[in-house]
Amino acid sequence: MRVFVTGATGYVGSAVVRDLLDNNHSVIGLARSEASADALKQAGAEPHQGSLEDLVSLRQGAAKADAVIHLGFNHDFSKFAENCAHDAEVVRAIGAELAGSDRLFLVTSGTAILSPGAFSTETDLAPISEIANPRVATEHAGAEMARKGVKIAAVRLAPSVHGAGDHGFVRMLADMAAQNSEAAYVDEGQNRWCAVHRLDAARLYRLALERGEGGVHYHAVAEEAVPFKDIAEALGQSLNLPVSPKSGEEAQAYFDWFHFMATSDTPASGAWTREVLNWSPSEPSLIADIEAGLYAPTAV
Repeated sequence: MRVFVTGATGYVGSAVVRDLLDNNHSVIGLARSEASADALKQAGAEPHQGSLEDLVSLRQGAAKADAVIHLGFNHDFSKFAENCAHDAEVVRAIGAELAGSDRLFLVTSGTAILSPGAFSTETDLAPISEIANPRVATEHAGAEMARKGVKIAAVRLAPSVHGAGDHGFVRMLADMAAQNSEAAYVDEGQNRWCAVHRLDAARLYRLALERGEGGVHYHAVAEEAVPFKDIAEALGQSLNLPVSPKSGEEAQAYFDWFHFMATSDTPASGAWTREVLNWSPSEPSLIADIEAGLYAPTAV
């Protein structure tokens, strides 16, 4: 299958590209720079010049493919709501190119958009309001495209997609710990994150692509409920730093804008995803990756 991939040189996207190529698919990867184009060529993929801001280039990439996997996202959290709104526009632009065809469109969302405090499942729908988490805009745009005749499905990534080269939330926590000379959690630290290894997530995207079903949500969840305290304690041990509970203003000062994620309690089940895709995560756990030293400080 010929697959157009946005975010093709990113942390998750590059693993998806590698998995697709290793399983006899061909890849057209979005490239916004010569460096990205060269990386795609070296991997064995065909670069497609463009960017997430150039909606015409996205439609042109989709027009050349049998299916699309959308992994690109601007992770500048200083303008998170704006970036989420733009991601919805990207989904609409690509969807407009695919409407009326049988070509699958896989978009990327997150389990953390779902209602907190209870195990979410693949049948749970994104909240209607974007106030609590603007990231729901992607799934709202996906539902809109489905009504317009697009075969579309969503892969909801766990908050921690971990592994070598991780620059996501756990990387941020490690850097905070190094900068503050201590790892921390909020109150009792019993709020839960789910997690998945980058390579397990990449395989899930490929299996969802090959299954070819629209109108569903997949949960890229290998570990359903890792207590935040366990993450903080593993980071403390790995970085040889003390670990302390924080509350109130002290917690807000330590975590700053990340406080909403440090208190997030969003466990999620991936049981249906495992069953229908015959997906069996086999890579190391989040705590094992931390203990292996993958989150040594990048800057202090």
